[in-house]
Amino acid sequence: MPITLTFHGAAGCVTGSCVEVETPRARLLIDCGMFQGPKTLKALNYGDFPFDPRAVDAVLLTHAHLDHAGLLPKLVKAGFTGPIHATAATRDLCGVMLRDAGGIQETEVRHLNRRNLRRGLPQVGPIYTARDGERTIRQFSKVKLGVPVEIAPGVRAIYWEAGHILGAASIELRVETEAGETSFLFSGDIGQGGRDYAADPEGPAGVDHLILESTYGNRDRLNLAPPERRAALAQELRDAHAAGGPVLIPTFAVERAQEIIADLVALMEAGEVPEADIFLDSPLAIEATEVFQQRGYNRTTGVNPFDRLRAGGRLNFLRKPAESDRIERLRGWHIILAGSGMCDAGRVRKHLKRLLWRREATVLLSGYQAVGTLGRILQEGASRVSIQGDEVQVRARVRALDVYSGHADAGGLVAWAQARAPVAGAVFLCHGEPAALEGLQDRLVGAGFDQAAIRIPDLDAAYRVSGASVEGAEALSVPRSPRLAPGAAVKADWHNARVALNMALNAALAEAPSDADREALLARLAGVLSE
Repeated sequence: MPITLTFHGAAGCVTGSCVEVETPRARLLIDCGMFQGPKTLKALNYGDFPFDPRAVDAVLLTHAHLDHAGLLPKLVKAGFTGPIHATAATRDLCGVMLRDAGGIQETEVRHLNRRNLRRGLPQVGPIYTARDGERTIRQFSKVKLGVPVEIAPGVRAIYWEAGHILGAASIELRVETEAGETSFLFSGDIGQGGRDYAADPEGPAGVDHLILESTYGNRDRLNLAPPERRAALAQELRDAHAAGGPVLIPTFAVERAQEIIADLVALMEAGEVPEADIFLDSPLAIEATEVFQQRGYNRTTGVNPFDRLRAGGRLNFLRKPAESDRIERLRGWHIILAGSGMCDAGRVRKHLKRLLWRREATVLLSGYQAVGTLGRILQEGASRVSIQGDEVQVRARVRALDVYSGHADAGGLVAWAQARAPVAGAVFLCHGEPAALEGLQDRLVGAGFDQAAIRIPDLDAAYRVSGASVEGAEALSVPRSPRLAPGAAVKADWHNARVALNMALNAALAEAPSDADREALLARLAGVLSE
Protein backbone atom coordinates (compact mmCIF):
# COMPACT_ATOMS: atom_id res chain seq x y z
CA MET A 1 0.00 0.00 0.00
CA PRO A 2 1.41 3.45 -0.91
CA ILE A 3 1.57 6.44 1.42
CA THR A 4 -0.88 9.30 0.92
CA LEU A 5 -0.26 12.97 1.79
CA THR A 6 -3.27 15.31 1.90
CA PHE A 7 -2.82 19.05 2.42
CA HIS A 8 -5.78 20.21 4.51
CA GLY A 9 -4.35 23.67 5.22
CA ALA A 10 -1.54 26.13 4.46
CA ALA A 11 -2.10 25.28 0.79
CA GLY A 12 -2.01 28.46 -1.27
CA CYS A 13 -2.01 30.49 1.96
CA VAL A 14 0.03 30.83 5.16
CA THR A 15 -2.48 29.64 7.77
CA GLY A 16 -4.34 26.48 8.78
CA SER A 17 -1.30 24.21 8.54
CA CYS A 18 -2.40 20.56 8.50
CA VAL A 19 -1.07 17.60 6.50
CA GLU A 20 -2.74 14.21 6.79
CA VAL A 21 -0.34 11.28 6.35
CA GLU A 22 -1.92 7.90 5.69
CA THR A 23 0.53 5.01 5.96
CA PRO A 24 -0.17 1.28 5.53
CA ARG A 25 -0.72 1.00 9.30
CA ALA A 26 -1.57 4.46 10.64
CA ARG A 27 -3.22 7.81 10.00
CA LEU A 28 -1.33 10.87 11.27
CA LEU A 29 -1.61 14.66 11.21
CA ILE A 30 1.34 17.01 10.95
CA ASP A 31 -0.08 20.08 12.75
CA CYS A 32 -3.73 21.09 13.10
CA GLY A 33 -3.79 24.84 12.68
CA MET A 34 -6.37 27.58 12.63
CA PHE A 35 -7.16 29.58 9.50
CA GLN A 36 -6.58 33.35 9.77
CA GLY A 37 -7.26 36.19 7.35
CA PRO A 38 -10.47 37.04 5.45
CA LYS A 39 -13.77 35.96 7.04
CA THR A 40 -14.37 33.53 4.19
CA LEU A 41 -11.14 31.74 5.08
CA LYS A 42 -11.75 31.86 8.83
CA ALA A 43 -15.17 30.28 8.25
CA LEU A 44 -13.34 26.99 7.60
CA ASN A 45 -12.53 26.87 11.31
CA TYR A 46 -16.25 26.38 12.06
CA GLY A 47 -16.93 23.65 9.50
CA ASP A 48 -16.37 19.91 9.85
CA PHE A 49 -12.89 18.54 9.38
CA PRO A 50 -12.39 17.02 5.90
CA PHE A 51 -11.40 13.77 7.65
CA ASP A 52 -12.67 11.71 10.58
CA PRO A 53 -10.89 12.93 13.77
CA ARG A 54 -11.67 9.59 15.43
CA ALA A 55 -9.60 7.77 12.79
CA VAL A 56 -6.44 9.80 13.47
CA ASP A 57 -3.88 7.83 15.46
CA ALA A 58 -1.53 10.66 16.43
CA VAL A 59 -0.67 14.33 15.83
CA LEU A 60 2.90 15.51 15.34
CA LEU A 61 3.07 19.23 16.22
CA THR A 62 5.82 21.47 14.87
CA HIS A 63 5.29 24.48 17.15
CA ALA A 64 2.92 26.55 19.27
CA HIS A 65 1.54 29.13 16.86
CA LEU A 66 -2.21 29.25 16.27
CA ASP A 67 -1.86 28.66 12.54
CA HIS A 68 -0.23 25.31 13.38
CA ALA A 69 -1.85 24.30 16.68
CA GLY A 70 -5.02 26.38 16.99
CA LEU A 71 -7.57 23.70 16.05
CA LEU A 72 -6.20 20.95 18.30
CA PRO A 73 -8.95 21.49 20.91
CA LYS A 74 -11.57 21.22 18.17
CA LEU A 75 -9.91 17.98 17.02
CA VAL A 76 -10.09 16.55 20.55
CA LYS A 77 -13.67 17.79 20.96
CA ALA A 78 -14.56 15.96 17.71
CA GLY A 79 -13.31 12.61 19.00
CA PHE A 80 -9.53 12.47 18.59
CA THR A 81 -8.08 10.50 21.53
CA GLY A 82 -4.49 9.85 20.44
CA PRO A 83 -1.22 11.48 21.54
CA ILE A 84 0.00 14.92 20.42
CA HIS A 85 3.78 14.70 20.08
CA ALA A 86 5.66 17.95 20.72
CA THR A 87 8.74 19.36 22.41
CA ALA A 88 8.48 20.36 26.08
CA ALA A 89 8.55 24.09 25.26
CA THR A 90 5.82 23.67 22.64
CA ARG A 91 3.69 21.80 25.16
CA ASP A 92 4.16 24.50 27.79
CA LEU A 93 3.34 27.29 25.36
CA CYS A 94 0.26 25.45 24.10
CA GLY A 95 -0.78 25.06 27.73
CA VAL A 96 -1.36 28.80 27.96
CA MET A 97 -2.12 29.54 24.29
CA LEU A 98 -4.94 27.05 23.69
CA ARG A 99 -6.72 27.94 26.91
CA ASP A 100 -6.45 31.63 26.00
CA ALA A 101 -7.69 31.03 22.44
CA GLY A 102 -10.76 29.24 23.78
CA GLY A 103 -11.41 32.06 26.26
CA ILE A 104 -11.17 34.69 23.51
CA GLN A 105 -13.65 32.75 21.39
CA GLU A 106 -16.09 32.54 24.29
CA THR A 107 -15.84 36.30 24.89
CA GLU A 108 -16.22 37.22 21.23
CA VAL A 109 -19.17 34.87 20.80
CA ARG A 110 -20.93 36.46 23.81
CA HIS A 111 -20.53 39.90 22.23
CA LEU A 112 -21.65 38.60 18.82
CA ASN A 113 -24.71 36.89 20.27
CA ARG A 114 -25.80 40.11 21.96
CA ARG A 115 -25.61 41.85 18.58
CA ASN A 116 -27.40 38.93 16.91
CA LEU A 117 -30.25 39.16 19.43
CA ARG A 118 -30.76 42.81 18.57
CA ARG A 119 -30.68 41.98 14.84
CA GLY A 120 -32.97 38.95 15.11
CA LEU A 121 -30.19 36.61 14.00
CA PRO A 122 -29.55 33.09 15.38
CA GLN A 123 -27.14 32.46 18.25
CA VAL A 124 -23.72 30.91 17.55
CA GLY A 125 -21.25 28.92 19.62
CA PRO A 126 -17.44 29.10 19.93
CA ILE A 127 -15.23 26.71 18.00
CA TYR A 128 -14.04 25.52 21.41
CA THR A 129 -13.83 26.81 24.96
CA ALA A 130 -11.02 27.50 27.44
CA ARG A 131 -11.87 24.22 29.14
CA ASP A 132 -11.48 22.39 25.81
CA GLY A 133 -8.03 23.96 25.52
CA GLU A 134 -7.06 22.76 29.00
CA ARG A 135 -8.36 19.27 28.25
CA THR A 136 -6.28 19.04 25.07
CA ILE A 137 -2.98 19.49 26.94
CA ARG A 138 -3.55 16.18 28.73
CA GLN A 139 -2.97 14.39 25.41
CA PHE A 140 0.47 15.93 24.80
CA SER A 141 3.45 13.59 24.71
CA LYS A 142 6.92 15.13 25.13
CA VAL A 143 9.68 14.47 22.57
CA LYS A 144 13.34 15.49 22.61
CA LEU A 145 15.21 16.96 19.67
CA GLY A 146 17.32 14.41 17.83
CA VAL A 147 15.88 11.38 19.65
CA PRO A 148 13.89 8.89 17.47
CA VAL A 149 10.39 8.19 18.76
CA GLU A 150 7.98 5.41 17.73
CA ILE A 151 4.82 7.21 16.63
CA ALA A 152 2.76 4.29 15.38
CA PRO A 153 3.43 0.80 14.00
CA GLY A 154 5.97 1.20 11.20
CA VAL A 155 6.41 4.95 11.77
CA ARG A 156 9.36 6.68 13.48
CA ALA A 157 9.90 10.41 13.91
CA ILE A 158 12.89 12.59 14.72
CA TYR A 159 12.38 16.25 15.73
CA TRP A 160 15.00 18.77 14.57
CA GLU A 161 15.63 22.35 15.67
CA ALA A 162 13.71 24.71 13.34
CA GLY A 163 15.05 28.00 14.74
CA HIS A 164 11.61 29.63 14.44
CA ILE A 165 10.23 30.13 17.96
CA LEU A 166 10.90 28.51 21.30
CA GLY A 167 10.32 24.76 20.95
CA ALA A 168 9.74 24.84 17.18
CA ALA A 169 10.84 21.77 15.23
CA SER A 170 11.09 20.29 11.77
CA ILE A 171 9.86 16.69 11.75
CA GLU A 172 11.57 13.82 9.98
CA LEU A 173 9.16 10.94 9.39
CA ARG A 174 10.32 7.44 8.43
CA VAL A 175 7.62 5.06 7.24
CA GLU A 176 8.04 1.32 6.70
CA THR A 177 6.19 -0.22 3.75
CA GLU A 178 6.38 -3.56 1.98
CA ALA A 179 8.67 -1.91 -0.57
CA GLY A 180 11.02 -0.56 2.13
CA GLU A 181 11.40 2.66 4.10
CA THR A 182 10.30 6.08 2.80
CA SER A 183 11.45 9.25 4.53
CA PHE A 184 9.75 12.66 4.71
CA LEU A 185 10.93 15.93 6.19
CA PHE A 186 8.27 18.47 7.19
CA SER A 187 10.03 21.79 7.62
CA GLY A 188 7.40 23.46 9.81
CA ASP A 189 8.35 27.14 9.94
CA ILE A 190 12.07 27.70 9.38
CA GLY A 191 13.93 30.47 11.20
CA GLN A 192 16.55 32.68 9.66
CA GLY A 193 19.43 31.73 11.95
CA GLY A 194 21.96 34.00 13.61
CA ARG A 195 19.45 35.17 16.23
CA ASP A 196 19.97 35.51 19.96
CA TYR A 197 16.39 34.41 20.59
CA ALA A 198 16.43 31.09 18.72
CA ALA A 199 18.96 28.45 17.80
CA ASP A 200 19.97 27.99 14.17
CA PRO A 201 17.77 25.64 12.12
CA GLU A 202 19.00 22.11 11.53
CA GLY A 203 17.87 18.98 9.74
CA PRO A 204 18.97 15.73 8.10
CA ALA A 205 20.43 15.40 4.63
CA GLY A 206 19.30 12.91 2.03
CA VAL A 207 15.52 12.61 2.59
CA ASP A 208 13.11 11.11 0.06
CA HIS A 209 10.48 13.87 0.13
CA LEU A 210 10.63 17.43 1.46
CA ILE A 211 7.61 19.48 2.57
CA LEU A 212 8.83 23.08 2.70
CA GLU A 213 7.24 26.30 4.00
CA SER A 214 7.27 29.29 1.63
CA THR A 215 6.12 32.30 3.67
CA TYR A 216 8.82 34.60 2.26
CA GLY A 217 9.62 32.44 -0.75
CA ASN A 218 9.82 35.41 -3.14
CA ARG A 219 11.43 37.95 -0.83
CA ASP A 220 14.93 38.77 0.34
CA ARG A 221 14.69 40.52 3.68
CA LEU A 222 17.23 42.17 5.87
CA ASN A 223 18.75 39.47 8.07
CA LEU A 224 20.13 41.78 10.71
CA ALA A 225 22.47 40.79 13.50
CA PRO A 226 21.07 41.52 16.99
CA PRO A 227 22.87 44.89 17.39
CA GLU A 228 21.64 46.04 13.96
CA ARG A 229 18.10 44.85 14.73
CA ARG A 230 18.06 46.84 17.96
CA ALA A 231 19.46 49.88 16.11
CA ALA A 232 16.56 49.71 13.62
CA LEU A 233 14.06 49.52 16.47
CA ALA A 234 15.79 52.39 18.27
CA GLN A 235 15.44 54.66 15.22
CA GLU A 236 11.71 53.93 14.98
CA LEU A 237 11.30 54.71 18.68
CA ARG A 238 13.25 57.97 18.50
CA ASP A 239 11.08 59.08 15.56
CA ALA A 240 7.93 58.11 17.47
CA HIS A 241 9.12 60.04 20.53
CA ALA A 242 9.72 63.10 18.35
CA ALA A 243 6.12 62.84 17.09
CA GLY A 244 5.02 63.42 20.68
CA GLY A 245 2.70 60.50 21.31
CA PRO A 246 2.61 56.86 22.33
CA VAL A 247 3.72 53.81 20.35
CA LEU A 248 1.32 50.91 19.83
CA ILE A 249 2.96 47.66 18.72
CA PRO A 250 0.48 44.99 17.59
CA THR A 251 2.33 41.84 18.46
CA PHE A 252 2.05 38.08 18.39
CA ALA A 253 1.87 36.87 21.97
CA VAL A 254 4.26 33.95 21.57
CA GLU A 255 7.91 34.91 20.91
CA ARG A 256 7.44 38.25 19.12
CA ALA A 257 6.24 40.08 22.25
CA GLN A 258 9.09 38.67 24.32
CA GLU A 259 11.72 39.51 21.68
CA ILE A 260 10.60 43.11 21.34
CA ILE A 261 10.34 43.69 25.09
CA ALA A 262 13.83 42.28 25.63
CA ASP A 263 15.15 44.70 23.00
CA LEU A 264 13.20 47.63 24.50
CA VAL A 265 14.65 46.95 27.94
CA ALA A 266 18.18 46.64 26.50
CA LEU A 267 17.87 49.90 24.55
CA MET A 268 16.58 51.82 27.56
CA GLU A 269 19.29 50.40 29.81
CA ALA A 270 21.89 51.51 27.26
CA GLY A 271 20.36 54.99 27.01
CA GLU A 272 19.78 54.64 23.25
CA VAL A 273 16.09 55.54 23.41
CA PRO A 274 14.09 57.75 25.78
CA GLU A 275 12.90 55.83 28.82
CA ALA A 276 9.25 54.91 28.79
CA ASP A 277 6.72 52.82 30.62
CA ILE A 278 6.16 49.59 28.69
CA PHE A 279 2.72 48.01 28.95
CA LEU A 280 2.24 44.39 27.91
CA ASP A 281 -1.53 44.25 27.39
CA SER A 282 -2.01 40.58 26.64
CA PRO A 283 -2.72 37.92 29.30
CA LEU A 284 -1.47 35.25 26.89
CA ALA A 285 1.81 37.07 26.24
CA ILE A 286 2.28 37.55 30.00
CA GLU A 287 1.89 33.83 30.67
CA ALA A 288 4.06 32.97 27.65
CA THR A 289 6.78 35.28 29.01
CA GLU A 290 7.07 33.07 32.08
CA VAL A 291 7.60 30.05 29.81
CA PHE A 292 10.31 31.90 27.89
CA GLN A 293 12.06 32.86 31.12
CA GLN A 294 12.07 29.19 32.12
CA ARG A 295 12.87 27.54 28.78
CA GLY A 296 14.41 30.28 26.60
CA TYR A 297 17.96 28.88 26.62
CA ASN A 298 19.53 29.24 23.16
CA ARG A 299 21.66 26.21 22.30
CA THR A 300 23.57 28.19 19.67
CA THR A 301 24.56 31.16 21.90
CA GLY A 302 24.54 29.38 25.26
CA VAL A 303 22.41 32.05 27.01
CA ASN A 304 18.77 32.79 27.79
CA PRO A 305 18.14 36.29 26.38
CA PHE A 306 14.79 36.48 28.16
CA ASP A 307 16.41 36.59 31.59
CA ARG A 308 16.63 40.37 31.24
CA LEU A 309 12.82 40.59 31.37
CA ARG A 310 12.99 39.78 35.10
CA ALA A 311 14.77 43.06 35.71
CA GLY A 312 12.65 45.26 33.44
CA GLY A 313 11.68 47.89 36.00
CA ARG A 314 9.49 49.85 33.59
CA LEU A 315 7.67 46.78 32.32
CA ASN A 316 4.01 46.60 33.37
CA PHE A 317 1.84 43.50 32.96
CA LEU A 318 -1.84 44.27 32.32
CA ARG A 319 -3.73 41.11 33.13
CA LYS A 320 -7.26 42.39 33.78
CA PRO A 321 -9.49 44.34 31.36
CA ALA A 322 -9.82 47.14 33.94
CA GLU A 323 -6.03 47.56 33.97
CA SER A 324 -6.07 47.79 30.18
CA ASP A 325 -8.84 50.38 30.28
CA ARG A 326 -6.91 52.62 32.69
CA ILE A 327 -4.05 53.28 30.26
CA GLU A 328 -6.54 55.01 27.95
CA ARG A 329 -6.09 58.06 30.18
CA LEU A 330 -2.35 58.23 29.46
CA ARG A 331 -0.96 60.85 27.11
CA GLY A 332 2.52 61.52 25.83
CA TRP A 333 5.38 59.03 25.52
CA HIS A 334 4.71 55.40 26.44
CA ILE A 335 4.79 52.03 24.68
CA ILE A 336 1.95 49.48 24.45
CA LEU A 337 2.27 45.92 23.14
CA ALA A 338 -1.04 44.17 22.55
CA GLY A 339 -2.40 41.26 20.52
CA SER A 340 -3.15 40.22 17.99
CA GLY A 341 -0.16 40.72 15.70
CA MET A 342 -2.42 41.09 12.62
CA CYS A 343 -4.84 43.41 14.48
CA ASP A 344 -7.68 40.96 13.91
CA ALA A 345 -8.75 40.31 17.49
CA GLY A 346 -7.92 40.96 21.10
CA ARG A 347 -7.19 44.14 23.02
CA VAL A 348 -5.16 45.77 20.24
CA ARG A 349 -8.36 46.75 18.42
CA LYS A 350 -9.47 48.88 21.38
CA HIS A 351 -6.13 50.68 21.35
CA LEU A 352 -6.28 51.19 17.59
CA LYS A 353 -9.71 52.82 17.87
CA ARG A 354 -8.26 55.17 20.48
CA LEU A 355 -4.98 56.02 18.76
CA LEU A 356 -5.31 55.73 14.98
CA TRP A 357 -6.96 59.15 14.60
CA ARG A 358 -4.26 60.92 16.65
CA ARG A 359 -1.44 62.45 14.58
CA GLU A 360 1.08 62.20 17.40
CA ALA A 361 0.61 58.43 17.80
CA THR A 362 2.63 55.70 16.08
CA VAL A 363 1.49 52.19 15.16
CA LEU A 364 4.48 49.92 14.60
CA LEU A 365 3.66 46.67 12.75
CA SER A 366 6.20 44.01 13.63
CA GLY A 367 5.31 40.89 11.66
CA TYR A 368 3.57 39.24 8.72
CA GLN A 369 0.12 40.62 7.88
CA ALA A 370 -2.16 38.18 6.05
CA VAL A 371 -4.47 39.33 3.26
CA GLY A 372 -7.79 40.67 4.52
CA THR A 373 -6.59 41.40 8.06
CA LEU A 374 -6.78 44.88 9.56
CA GLY A 375 -2.99 44.86 9.88
CA ARG A 376 -2.59 44.27 6.14
CA ILE A 377 -5.12 47.03 5.36
CA LEU A 378 -3.17 49.48 7.55
CA GLN A 379 0.13 48.35 6.06
CA GLU A 380 -1.19 49.07 2.56
CA GLY A 381 -1.92 52.68 3.51
CA ALA A 382 -5.67 52.86 4.16
CA SER A 383 -6.87 56.34 5.12
CA ARG A 384 -9.98 55.04 6.90
CA VAL A 385 -10.65 51.68 8.52
CA SER A 386 -13.57 49.97 10.22
CA ILE A 387 -12.97 48.60 13.72
CA GLN A 388 -15.77 46.76 15.51
CA GLY A 389 -18.33 48.53 13.32
CA ASP A 390 -16.90 52.04 13.85
CA GLU A 391 -15.15 54.03 11.14
CA VAL A 392 -11.79 55.48 12.17
CA GLN A 393 -9.72 57.95 10.18
CA VAL A 394 -6.03 57.01 10.05
CA ARG A 395 -3.95 60.02 11.07
CA ALA A 396 -1.34 58.17 13.13
CA ARG A 397 2.07 57.24 11.78
CA VAL A 398 1.80 53.62 10.57
CA ARG A 399 5.20 51.98 10.31
CA ALA A 400 6.36 48.44 9.57
CA LEU A 401 9.55 47.01 11.03
CA ASP A 402 10.30 43.76 9.22
CA VAL A 403 13.33 42.68 11.25
CA TYR A 404 11.68 40.43 13.82
CA SER A 405 10.25 37.75 11.60
CA GLY A 406 10.89 34.23 12.76
CA HIS A 407 10.75 33.07 9.14
CA ALA A 408 13.72 32.61 6.85
CA ASP A 409 13.59 34.68 3.66
CA ALA A 410 13.85 33.21 0.15
CA GLY A 411 17.63 32.89 0.28
CA GLY A 412 17.46 31.25 3.70
CA LEU A 413 14.81 28.74 2.58
CA VAL A 414 16.83 27.77 -0.49
CA ALA A 415 20.01 27.37 1.58
CA TRP A 416 18.17 25.20 4.12
CA ALA A 417 16.66 23.05 1.35
CA GLN A 418 20.09 22.66 -0.30
CA ALA A 419 21.51 21.45 3.02
CA ARG A 420 18.88 18.69 3.00
CA ALA A 421 20.03 17.43 -0.42
CA PRO A 422 19.94 15.12 -2.12
CA VAL A 423 16.12 15.01 -2.10
CA ALA A 424 15.37 11.84 -4.02
CA GLY A 425 11.67 12.46 -4.60
CA ALA A 426 9.31 15.41 -4.54
CA VAL A 427 9.53 18.84 -2.96
CA PHE A 428 6.09 20.03 -1.82
CA LEU A 429 5.79 23.80 -1.35
CA CYS A 430 3.18 24.98 1.14
CA HIS A 431 2.54 27.71 3.74
CA GLY A 432 2.84 30.59 1.28
CA GLU A 433 0.74 32.89 -0.87
CA PRO A 434 0.80 32.16 -4.64
CA ALA A 435 3.52 34.70 -5.48
CA ALA A 436 5.73 33.34 -2.69
CA LEU A 437 5.17 29.74 -3.77
CA GLU A 438 5.99 30.46 -7.40
CA GLY A 439 8.96 32.62 -6.43
CA LEU A 440 10.45 29.89 -4.25
CA GLN A 441 9.88 27.32 -6.97
CA ASP A 442 11.88 29.47 -9.42
CA ARG A 443 14.67 29.95 -6.89
CA LEU A 444 14.87 26.24 -6.11
CA VAL A 445 15.11 25.43 -9.82
CA GLY A 446 17.87 28.04 -10.13
CA ALA A 447 19.68 26.31 -7.25
CA GLY A 448 19.65 22.95 -9.05
CA PHE A 449 16.38 21.31 -7.98
CA ASP A 450 14.42 19.51 -10.71
CA GLN A 451 11.33 21.56 -11.63
CA ALA A 452 9.42 18.36 -12.42
CA ALA A 453 9.92 17.26 -8.81
CA ILE A 454 8.34 20.38 -7.29
CA ARG A 455 4.65 20.26 -6.31
CA ILE A 456 2.45 23.18 -5.17
CA PRO A 457 -0.68 21.60 -3.60
CA ASP A 458 -4.15 23.13 -3.59
CA LEU A 459 -6.34 22.95 -0.50
CA ASP A 460 -7.26 19.30 0.26
CA ALA A 461 -5.13 18.02 -2.64
CA ALA A 462 -3.90 14.47 -2.04
CA TYR A 463 -0.72 12.81 -3.35
CA ARG A 464 0.09 9.09 -3.47
CA VAL A 465 3.76 8.43 -2.77
CA SER A 466 5.48 5.14 -3.60
CA GLY A 467 9.06 5.04 -2.43
CA ALA A 468 11.43 7.85 -3.24
CA SER A 469 10.86 8.33 -6.96
CA VAL A 470 9.28 11.58 -8.03
CA GLU A 471 7.11 9.69 -10.50
CA GLY A 472 5.46 8.07 -7.53
CA ALA A 473 4.09 11.37 -6.22
CA GLU A 474 0.90 11.90 -8.21
CA ALA A 475 -2.02 14.17 -7.47
CA LEU A 476 -5.26 12.43 -6.65
CA SER A 477 -8.68 13.75 -7.46
CA VAL A 478 -10.63 14.86 -4.41
CA PRO A 479 -14.23 13.57 -4.68
CA ARG A 480 -15.75 16.14 -2.31
CA SER A 481 -16.74 19.68 -3.23
CA PRO A 482 -13.91 22.15 -2.65
CA ARG A 483 -14.09 23.83 0.76
CA LEU A 484 -12.86 27.06 -0.77
CA ALA A 485 -12.80 28.45 -4.30
CA PRO A 486 -9.34 28.61 -5.90
CA GLY A 487 -7.52 31.79 -4.88
CA ALA A 488 -10.12 32.77 -2.27
CA ALA A 489 -7.70 32.27 0.61
CA VAL A 490 -5.40 35.10 -0.42
CA LYS A 491 -7.70 37.86 -1.55
CA ALA A 492 -10.00 40.25 0.21
CA ASP A 493 -13.48 38.73 0.33
CA TRP A 494 -16.98 40.20 0.11
CA HIS A 495 -16.88 41.12 3.79
CA ASN A 496 -13.88 43.36 3.12
CA ALA A 497 -15.62 44.75 0.02
CA ARG A 498 -18.77 45.55 2.00
CA VAL A 499 -16.80 47.46 4.64
CA ALA A 500 -14.94 49.38 1.92
CA LEU A 501 -18.22 50.19 0.15
CA ASN A 502 -19.82 51.45 3.37
CA MET A 503 -16.88 53.73 4.08
CA ALA A 504 -16.81 54.99 0.49
CA LEU A 505 -20.54 55.73 0.64
CA ASN A 506 -20.21 57.63 3.91
CA ALA A 507 -17.32 59.66 2.49
CA ALA A 508 -19.27 60.45 -0.70
CA LEU A 509 -22.31 61.56 1.29
CA ALA A 510 -20.15 63.76 3.52
CA GLU A 511 -18.44 65.38 0.52
CA ALA A 512 -21.60 65.94 -1.55
CA PRO A 513 -22.33 69.69 -1.98
CA SER A 514 -26.02 69.51 -1.00
CA ASP A 515 -28.78 67.34 0.41
CA ALA A 516 -30.23 67.12 -3.09
CA ASP A 517 -26.98 65.56 -4.34
CA ARG A 518 -26.99 63.12 -1.42
CA GLU A 519 -30.56 62.11 -2.17
CA ALA A 520 -29.70 61.63 -5.84
CA LEU A 521 -26.72 59.41 -4.93
CA LEU A 522 -28.84 57.25 -2.64
CA ALA A 523 -31.56 57.00 -5.28
CA ARG A 524 -29.05 55.72 -7.83
CA LEU A 525 -27.82 53.10 -5.36
CA ALA A 526 -31.36 52.06 -4.52
CA GLY A 527 -32.08 51.69 -8.22
CA VAL A 528 -29.12 49.33 -8.63
CA LEU A 529 -30.22 47.24 -5.65
CA SER A 530 -33.77 46.93 -7.01
CA GLU A 531 -32.64 45.63 -10.42
